[in-house]
Amino acid sequence: MEGRIMGFIVFCMIGGMFLCWAVYTWFSKKPKPMGFWANAEMFEVTDIKKYNRAVAKLFGTFGVVLMVLGLPLLAGQNSAWTMLSVVGVMIESITAMVVYTIVIEKKYRK
Repeated sequence: MEGRIMGFIVFCMIGGMFLCWAVYTWFSKKPKPMGFWANAEMFEVTDIKKYNRAVAKLFGTFGVVLMVLGLPLLAGQNSAWTMLSVVGVMIESITAMVVYTIVIEKKYRK
């Protein structure tokens, strides 16, 4: 029982970190665009405030969906529903990368 709850709590903690990151990005007063890729040079942005808002929406959505994907872990370790969590996180991560690259980066790149 504790393992199920612990797995769900971990998903919620990571999702909560993404939500905090989204709030920080949304209300950021710095005239600097928020980076998406780790250890990558940031491109020039046309409108920093709108870009940061778009990235904040992406991070917030990612965090909420991650928390929802943690719910099947409450069914137990040997449940077939746990595969939904594993595959769902992979699909969610790939989708976030595609949305950032095709939509956000294309729209706000100088």
